[in-house]
Amino acid sequence: MALSVAPAESMASLNSDLSYDILRRLDGPTLASAACACAAFCSISKEEKLWENVCSSTWPSTGREDVKSLISCIGGFRKFYADCFPLIVNKDVAEYQWNDHLEYPEEWTEAEYYGDVDEFESVAPSDFVSIVDIRYKDKTICSKVLWGIPNVNELSGWFYNCPFRIDLLTNAARDDDNEGEVFLSVSDGLPPILSMEKERKDGKLWMELRDGLRLSWIVVNKKVKQTVNLASWSPLGGQRHWPTDKDFVTRFGSVLSAKGILPCQVVECILIMKFRVVHTEGEGVQTTLKLTELSMQLKDMEGAHVNGRSSLLILKKALSCHRSKNHSEALESCHLYSKAQAELKEEKMRNESRLDRLCILSGIAASLTFWYYFL
Repeated sequence: MALSVAPAESMASLNSDLSYDILRRLDGPTLASAACACAAFCSISKEEKLWENVCSSTWPSTGREDVKSLISCIGGFRKFYADCFPLIVNKDVAEYQWNDHLEYPEEWTEAEYYGDVDEFESVAPSDFVSIVDIRYKDKTICSKVLWGIPNVNELSGWFYNCPFRIDLLTNAARDDDNEGEVFLSVSDGLPPILSMEKERKDGKLWMELRDGLRLSWIVVNKKVKQTVNLASWSPLGGQRHWPTDKDFVTRFGSVLSAKGILPCQVVECILIMKFRVVHTEGEGVQTTLKLTELSMQLKDMEGAHVNGRSSLLILKKALSCHRSKNHSEALESCHLYSKAQAELKEEKMRNESRLDRLCILSGIAASLTFWYYFL
C-alpha cells in the first residue's frame, strides 16, 4: 500500500510544478483564462509571483523596487493588473447634448462648480503616482515613474486655479536610472528616410510611427489604494507638426466623467507624445527620432483647460470608472467624444453666425431709422 501511495503523491507534486511552469509563461489575458480551466490552475494562478511577472512584462516600470513596494501596499500585482489592463470606457458621452453646455460656470455657485469641499480636501497632489511606459513594435523604449504632481505648492494655491498639466520629461522621477534622453532609430524598427522632402510625399515614417507606438499611463492614488490606466494604448490621432516639418505629434487619452464637478459633465484626458527627427540617412547616420514631449492635460467639451482643483477630483473619480478589456470599446468611446465635440463646435459656429447676422440686421435697421427721422 505504501508503494502505491508514494508514486501518486510524487505525481501530484510533479503536476503542480509543471502547471506552475506552464502558467508562468503566459501573458495576462491567457493566464486569467487558464485560471477558469480547472481547480488546480485556479489555485496556482493566485500566486503573486505569476502576476508580478505578467505586470513587469506588460509595464517594465513595475519592476522597480519602489514601485513593487507601492503595488504591494495597494493590494498586490494581481489586483494591479485587473485594474490597469482594462481601459476606460465612457458611454455617457451621447447623453450630453449642446443644450447641456449652455449652463455657463458663472451661473454655478462656487460649491457647485468645485464640488464637495470635504471631498476636495481629501484629495492631495501628493496622493498620485504616474507609472508610464512607451513601446514601439513591442519593444519598450521608455519607462518613467513620477511621484506626486510636480511643481505644486499647496500653500500658495496657484495650482488649483491654473490649467492642469503634467510634463513628464521635464520632471525627473525618484532615483530613476532611465532619466536619459529617449531615441528611436532604424535599429528599433524605424524605416530609413533619405530626406524630409521624400517623407512629406510618401509619409512612410509617420505611418510606421503611428501604427507602432503604444502608451500606458497608469495613475495610482496611494490614499484610496486604487489605480487606473488613462491611456488608450494605441493612438487616437496625430499629425506632422507643420511649423518645423520634423516633429511628429501623437495623441492618446481617454474620456473621463466630470459629473457633479464641471457643467460639461465629461472631459477628455489628453496624452501628447512628440518625436523630432534629429538625423536622416542623408546626414551619414541612421534615421533617428528623439522624444521631446510626453504630457497630460484635461480639457472640457469646448476645448478649455481644466484647472488643478477640478482635475484632482476628476482623476479621483476616474479610479472607480467603468472599464473594458475590449480595447476597441475604449477607442470607440473616444471617437464618440470627438464626434460630439465636433458637433458642439458646429452648433456654436451656427449660433455665432446667427448672432452676427442679427447684429448686422439690427445695425441696418438702426441706420435706416436714423435717416428716416432726421432727413
